[in-house]
Amino acid sequence: SLAHGTFFGVGSVVATSLVPEDKRASAIATMFIGLTVATLLGVPFGAWFGLMLGWRAAFWAVAVIGVIAFAVLAVLVPGHVGANDKPASLREELAVLGRPQVLLGLAMTVFGFGGLFAVFTYVQPILTRLTGFSDAAVSPILLVFGAGLAIGNVAGGRLADKGVARALLVSLGGLAAVLVALAAVISIKALAVALLFVLGIAAFATVAPLQLRVLEAAGVEGRTLASSLNIAAFNLGNALGAWAGGVTIDRGLGLGALPLVAALITAVGLLLALWSLRLDRPVVLATQCPAE
Repeated sequence: SLAHGTFFGVGSVVATSLVPEDKRASAIATMFIGLTVATLLGVPFGAWFGLMLGWRAAFWAVAVIGVIAFAVLAVLVPGHVGANDKPASLREELAVLGRPQVLLGLAMTVFGFGGLFAVFTYVQPILTRLTGFSDAAVSPILLVFGAGLAIGNVAGGRLADKGVARALLVSLGGLAAVLVALAAVISIKALAVALLFVLGIAAFATVAPLQLRVLEAAGVEGRTLASSLNIAAFNLGNALGAWAGGVTIDRGLGLGALPLVAALITAVGLLLALWSLRLDRPVVLATQCPAE
């Protein structure tokens, strides 16, 4: 977990450095496809490997894969990436955290993405107790959800390439709307599975725009730290959503209320995005006004 934020934070910076400016969001999305595929394949493979050879074997497999990944990065990542950038001091990196747009970007990530986990953390009891699926049906349904994640990841990157502001509003608004719709159809099996697929698309369509927004707000001098902190913000959002879902159940509102609670959390992220974009407007107007 200590390496996680740094790896994906630096990975986002490297990915955006390898492509033209109008392809930066797609580059971030491409990198996160690895995370999506790893989640889809790694969990069942790790469980099978541990069952066959013991739980220690799964950890050895992770270590071996890590060494292979290290070698691939050393060979394939161009050595010139970042070679001409002036190294930022720790003070310059930390100073970026004083920028309102960076802080708003981090908050957008916490709330915008966090809503998903108010539902996803409890997806198994939702599917078995509310929708009426058997325990054996949950894993195939999660594969459908995972396919949606992969599609949404690519779609979000392409949308953000055409404009980060529009991508933020469309993806966050779409995620909130899908969560509301899920609450309405959660007891209907076919529609529940279809909405979970769409939920996967909507959820990961937010990733590239949220990450690129923070990178742009941080600028060159603070992008590495800000990018890493935004990965931490995704994880904080995961924890926030899971906690909110637990409180909802504990207060007696039941599993059926979780999609609506999730939608409210994501709606906070959408409001923060609107606020952030509104703060951008005076800067845009100032650059467009002719000098007197």
